Amino acid sequence: MGLLKDGNGDGASKSWQRCSERLSGLLMAKSPGSAMRHAAFLFACSAALVAAAWWWLGGAVEMPQPPLAPGERLYCVSYAPFRGEQNPLDATTHVEPWQIEEDLARLKAITGCVRTYSIEHGLDQVPEIARRQGLKVLQGLWLSSNADKNRTQIETVVALAKRYPNVISAIVVGNEVLLRGELSATDLGNIIRNVKAASGLPVTYADVWEFWLKNRDLLAAVDFVTIHILPYWEDFPIPARTAAAHVDSIRRMVGGQLPGKDILIGEVGWPSAGRMREGALPSRSTQALVMHEVLAAAKRGQYRANLIEAFDQPWKRRLEGTVGGQWGLFASGASEPKFTWGAPVSDHPLWRWQAAGGVAFAALVFGAAWIAGRAPGAAAPSFALWLGIAATATAGGILIGLVIENAWLESFGIGGWIRSVVMVGTALAAPLVGAAALAGGVPVPAFARVLGRSADRPSDPLAVALGSVLVVTTVIALQAAFGLVFDPRYRDFPAAPLTAALVPFLVLVVLHAPMKAPRQTAETIAAATLAAGAVYIVLNEGLANWQALWFGVALVGLAFTLLRSRGVQS
Repeated sequence: MGLLKDGNGDGASKSWQRCSERLSGLLMAKSPGSAMRHAAFLFACSAALVAAAWWWLGGAVEMPQPPLAPGERLYCVSYAPFRGEQNPLDATTHVEPWQIEEDLARLKAITGCVRTYSIEHGLDQVPEIARRQGLKVLQGLWLSSNADKNRTQIETVVALAKRYPNVISAIVVGNEVLLRGELSATDLGNIIRNVKAASGLPVTYADVWEFWLKNRDLLAAVDFVTIHILPYWEDFPIPARTAAAHVDSIRRMVGGQLPGKDILIGEVGWPSAGRMREGALPSRSTQALVMHEVLAAAKRGQYRANLIEAFDQPWKRRLEGTVGGQWGLFASGASEPKFTWGAPVSDHPLWRWQAAGGVAFAALVFGAAWIAGRAPGAAAPSFALWLGIAATATAGGILIGLVIENAWLESFGIGGWIRSVVMVGTALAAPLVGAAALAGGVPVPAFARVLGRSADRPSDPLAVALGSVLVVTTVIALQAAFGLVFDPRYRDFPAAPLTAALVPFLVLVVLHAPMKAPRQTAETIAAATLAAGAVYIVLNEGLANWQALWFGVALVGLAFTLLRSRGVQS
């Protein structure tokens, strides 16, 4: 990586040095042919910037010293076996034993224990398979407001405890049932006591730490206290850099208020992808950093921590958005973990391919402009227009890799995939038609002309394509803005596709002077809505959330573009 960084960094620096040395001469170029001859040079500058940006984005982040000694394994890891379309919310879902065997065979290399949450959907097979793999089980017993299902859970777990007393180390009687409000503390306490008496094994109850402080009467019913501390999901989200200190502080505070019982941190973790919450950024590197520092703090404080979770659970995206399915040490079905203890971590491990794809896309943008500039009757683009084309190609080249990567992560269900395909399509189409419009002197048509009667539509196919892409971009931006205003908690910020689509239109309206014409009603309403949404989103998410800031700036940029594009001339 060090050699690659030196090469890419020096290459980008030298390319941009050459750009700056020749810029004054290019600006003095008077003839169209002179500017065209230097288009290749501008492409080289664009390609260098795309490559340098991806070299920086893909750079590995250094990690602290490994929190585990050589050969040491994690205390315990939350385990759910669901992959792909498998979903515990579907009563017909049943996981075959071979799949659990495959998972536990991988997990035994990194942990000595798995925590389960239920015995449904084939999870009652875990103790037997764990026995063969040499793993302990922190057995989950799922409780809800359904008394019949509770009875089945209790009977099955008690039977498993009697059959595998040397495998099941303790029983977690209920998980966040008080948080969900499905049982009273009194009823829960009675169930815990009954399970303890019937199983003969240690018992506990697991919930978010605040609910233990609100229900201290449960202390007498359990052998130890299990608390969940998830810094990302706190009411006031905790950034990754201070997450371990927060976990340590909460654990000590709870221990001080619930004396006499050992405290297990039953869930602690960090997502590897998804939307920011204030300053809490999900990424591979922040996930690895939090895990390193939490385990190091646990070792110093001599307490136990169960990491959530073993494998990504795609089904959780239905409940919690993209971030819900990205808490695993392993990607869903993967054979290798997302990071290695103590080793540097890249947030974009495929960055070389993304850089190559970005350079290729930038070449397509320049090619589209070159073809449009050579069309019959078209005036050769000035150097200023070629600079605009270079800006369009550079932005598209850098962002298209992020757009495709995020689409793969953020798409869930048919509706989600349709939305992502449309966003990827606009991010690809806008730079191409925008660069061609710049080179061909085609202005941005008004919405009314694009969507109106066929007789009123532009005769130039490029103008129709240009206007259509802007309409779609605006609709996508409005839909995303409304979602983040009225129901923001689990929604992603589609800043990358919106920016990739926006930049070509922004360049067009800046380089083409607006005509003295009335503002278009549709564009004005959309611009006002986008600007108002941007202000609300940024204030609601907080200035520490750079994803929200980026998205807000993109919304304002689109609003400016719509206001300025009311009938323009080349």
